[in-house]
Amino acid sequence: MSRTLPIGDDQFRSVREKHAYYVDKSLFIKEFLEKQDTAALITRPRRFGKTLNMTMLREFLDITRDSRELFDGLKIMETEYAQEINSRPVVYFTFKDCAGKNQEELMQSVWNSIFQEYRRYYGIFEGKVDKRDLYYIQFYQTLQEGLDKNLSRIDLSFSIQYLVTAVWRFFGKEAVLFIDEYDQPVLSSYENGYRDEMGEFFSAMYGSALKGNEYVSQALLTGIQRVAKESIFSKLNNLQVYSVVCEDYAECFGMTEDEVKEVLDHYGLELTKAVKQKYNGYQFCGIDIYNPWSVLNYAKNKKLGDYWVNTSTNYLVRQALNSAGNHFRKDFDRLIEEGVTTAGVNLETSFMEVQDTQSLWGLLVNSGYVAVTGDYDTIFMKMRIPNDEVKSELQKIVAEQAHISDDSLIGMFHYLQEGDMEHFMTVYKDIVISCTSYFDAKENAYHMLFLGMCISLRGLYKVTSNLEMGLGRSDILLEALHPGQCHILIEFKQGVDLVKLKKEALGQIMENRYYAGLKGRVLCLGIAHNKKECDMVWEYV
Repeated sequence: MSRTLPIGDDQFRSVREKHAYYVDKSLFIKEFLEKQDTAALITRPRRFGKTLNMTMLREFLDITRDSRELFDGLKIMETEYAQEINSRPVVYFTFKDCAGKNQEELMQSVWNSIFQEYRRYYGIFEGKVDKRDLYYIQFYQTLQEGLDKNLSRIDLSFSIQYLVTAVWRFFGKEAVLFIDEYDQPVLSSYENGYRDEMGEFFSAMYGSALKGNEYVSQALLTGIQRVAKESIFSKLNNLQVYSVVCEDYAECFGMTEDEVKEVLDHYGLELTKAVKQKYNGYQFCGIDIYNPWSVLNYAKNKKLGDYWVNTSTNYLVRQALNSAGNHFRKDFDRLIEEGVTTAGVNLETSFMEVQDTQSLWGLLVNSGYVAVTGDYDTIFMKMRIPNDEVKSELQKIVAEQAHISDDSLIGMFHYLQEGDMEHFMTVYKDIVISCTSYFDAKENAYHMLFLGMCISLRGLYKVTSNLEMGLGRSDILLEALHPGQCHILIEFKQGVDLVKLKKEALGQIMENRYYAGLKGRVLCLGIAHNKKECDMVWEYV
């Protein structure tokens, strides 16, 4: 009998008590205990199992719980660290749902997350709080009354420090501090335009909790990006950071190929080439990693869909790409056109703090939009689009940048592949009209249409071009990769006389025999543009 799939359930205790399917990542606990980092940060894309792993750590170590039954049969219980179960006080916060359209909403959300742990410990203390922890007592009482009752932002920023101090006095042991998705409230403040106003609060809260706190034995944060040493995180510069290119913790997040085979076999499915192309492609320090969220959804629905939803970083990625300069754009275009690119990457800071080309590539790597592949040095890395699911997401971004709907791009390329030129011309003209302003911009929409082709048609065609940046025209070759498919040659012209120019475009293809060397049928297409107007002519050879 198949086990329930824990889709959407990221609480370790709940997953184990329901006997849901669980990929054993318990050796993550062993790695954490062995490293003994005073403060550490693990950066991984959204939906790669960070919260599930953090709640597992909490359940294993927390001295106030009885968790032995939950870990029965897991790998950690076969190690010498099994004796560490339920041996330490743990303070746990999750900020994964912290968001707000304004400062007040975000502060309310942070308050609620902090209050949950305060309330849990107040029940454990049963009033036996050391009088020296007056700040803790007063703060808890204020929390009970609500955020609008005499609770200052300064008090809230020191709330984590107050709690771990009280925990240390009560148990006589330093606490282990876990903060899950630490950067989500920062992302929310950036997205809604008040990051600068919240900077001092974030700096004080994380700095007081983590920098030189004698009441914390170990601290672990998870998030998408590394915190910067500058700006709002200036007080938090003592972290040991484990990014996707680090050997440590490489197999602890996401699924390895063996793990994917096991889960699919359990639900009567096979790890086919199509599944690999859809959900594989990540490499954490040379280890092939699959997107776990997508694999579990595929196991449930038995359908290869696009399940990866990364709404928390979509806004930041889109904003970053929209404002990127020409230096980044050249490497990004190469990534879209050829599938791979090499560029300088900075994984040591957050793009929200340092908005340059290298930190933008770092954002794309950390958030899962590109994957590092092969050997790399400390700066330059070879990157690729990891899989077809991410390819679909990038296609949407490219379409948005050109003010084109994703559905229009898909429809246009479908008609082009089918040789239905009448419908292709209709959709293409609609696109031209909808994004006229972009055609007049420095990087014109013809270029974006070309990038859309590169993404949409990968696997069906080899897409190459002799793109002339800034002139609004390009030669495009779509070389069919499968027998029976028609090759496609496109030449763009721009000017007033559309009838003359479309014929010149097609004539240029024919006169220069651009189709020489192509085996099989070739569709030659000449397209002429004049702002909102366009026309085309085609011929098969």
